[in-house]
Amino acid sequence: MLFAVTMDVAIPPAMDPGEKATLIDRERSYSRELQASGEWLHIWRRVGRYSNLSIFDVSGNERLHQILWNLPLFPYMTIEITPLATHPSDIRVA
Repeated sequence: MLFAVTMDVAIPPAMDPGEKATLIDRERSYSRELQASGEWLHIWRRVGRYSNLSIFDVSGNERLHQILWNLPLFPYMTIEITPLATHPSDIRVA
């Protein structure tokens, strides 16, 4: 199942810089593992924001939920999820 997921990040400004760097490194490693596995298909930066738009290809809602809840930055995110389906006008599908 395909999902478009926007993730807006709001790390507290008062967070210790070392803790913040460690958190961001853990997030990067986790996302790279998921990209290598093929579950995190695309990730795009949303210009001018600490935010991304990502496409996930996972087995279902529960798997996506598990992935998102395990993001190290999850406690500092606002997330919107849009399930995706093929469009009959897509020339690649025909």
